[in-house]
Order: sequence, then C-alpha cells, then structure tokens
Amino acid sequence: MAADALQVMSFNVRTPVDRDGDKRWEVRREAMVALLRERRPDVVGTQELVREQADYLVRHLPGYRWFGTGRSGDDSDEHMGVLYDPARLEVIESGDFWLSDTPDTAGSISWGNIMPRMVTWALFERRSDRRRFYLFNTHLPYRDQDEPARVRSAGLILSRLHALPAGIPVVVTGDFNTMPASPTHRAFTAQLADARESARRREGPAATFNGFGDEARNRIDWILVRGFRVERFATLADRPHGILPSDHFPVVAELHWPD
Repeated sequence: MAADALQVMSFNVRTPVDRDGDKRWEVRREAMVALLRERRPDVVGTQELVREQADYLVRHLPGYRWFGTGRSGDDSDEHMGVLYDPARLEVIESGDFWLSDTPDTAGSISWGNIMPRMVTWALFERRSDRRRFYLFNTHLPYRDQDEPARVRSAGLILSRLHALPAGIPVVVTGDFNTMPASPTHRAFTAQLADARESARRREGPAATFNGFGDEARNRIDWILVRGFRVERFATLADRPHGILPSDHFPVVAELHWPD
C-alpha cells in the first residue's frame, strides 16, 4: 500500500449467537485477530459487533481502539462499532443516529423494521498530514420485503451527508443486505461512488456473504466514497489457521485524497 493511502475496511463480524460447533465466536476470534493484525487497516466499520467482541479485539490488537453505541442506545445490543488506529487517526467528533422517523431518538424503529437500525459516524483527522474525512457506518435490514426501508435509510443517510461541510471526503461502510442492482444501491450511487466499481485494481471475489461456506454469494457489503480516489479494492477470503473469521468476507479499500 502506498505510504499516503488510507486503508478503510468494512467487516460484518457475526454476532456471537453461534454458541455451538466450529462457528462459535470462541473458535473464530483468533482468526479474526490474525486477519486484522496482518492487514492493519487504519479504520474498520463493523456490523453485528457486541461489547464482548469489541473488548476482545482491542485487547489482542495492541494500538487499536473502538467506539460505538448499541442499537438500543446502550451496550446491551449489537453495535456499529468503529475500530481505528489512534497512532494514525484522531477522532475529532463522533456520534450516532437511528434510521427512523426520529433519528435522534436512541433505539427508535420506523418503516416496518423489526429492530432498531442505526449509523455510527466520526470525523477523523490523519495525524501525518492533518487531512480529514468522515466515516459513516451502518447495517441495513435484511428481509426481502425491507427494500423500501433500505431505500428510506439511504435517503436519510444521504441527507446527513449533504449537511456536512463541503470539501471533506466521506466514506460509508456497511452491510447493506441488498445487491448492487437494487433500488438502494441506485439511491446511494446517485451521490456516492461504489469503491469496488471505481477502483483501479480489484482483488478477491465480488461476493461477500459466505455463510461459513466454501463460496460466497451476494455482494451485500460495500464501501461507498465521495471525494476520494480508489486505487485498490479487495474482498478478503483469508482463512487464518484454516478458519473463516465470520460469515461475511471483509472488504477493504485503498483511498487517496485528490492531488
């Protein structure tokens, strides 16, 4: 990776409901640490992260920190947690909002969703050159009938991006639970670039949801950008110690500020 590049990852880490067998968190967690230690992204937008997982990751990845709020507004639920390297990035400000008619009400639910959906965001400054960027991280509803809710979520996220100061690049990471041909993808890419589609180099499979199987299906994990040039995009099918870290492959983009 070029010295001036920003490496951003999106990673659905699979919440630890998989208590039995070889898919449970206690079996997968060392493989996840090994993957992150090898790749060393500057920042990771996670989905399905619970406090137990976040604390384990930062304990075993010296130098990383994390922040985020659970979907219910406390630590009792899944987080859109953000991991970052504070030696490289400083958090200038951060916050959360919910994908609902009352986005500033923690835990709020609208649009037929069966559970709260939210965004965790931050304004980062890179320590090496004081350049700034925004990161927005989300996880959209998963059912086929949720496409209208996903489109409304896209509209709310885009309205928040529109209100940001002009000239500061933006990255949106997430598990969008829908494919690139969908109305949700079209709504987002009317204003943002799909990093995989715009990258000069692409590595790894297109599909990201592997279901703990041998082959992935469905490209539902995306990185979207505004104001960055995408040099490289990779879907990481790594199996450290022969173990899949999650039922999703993480995706990573090498981003560059415009010259």
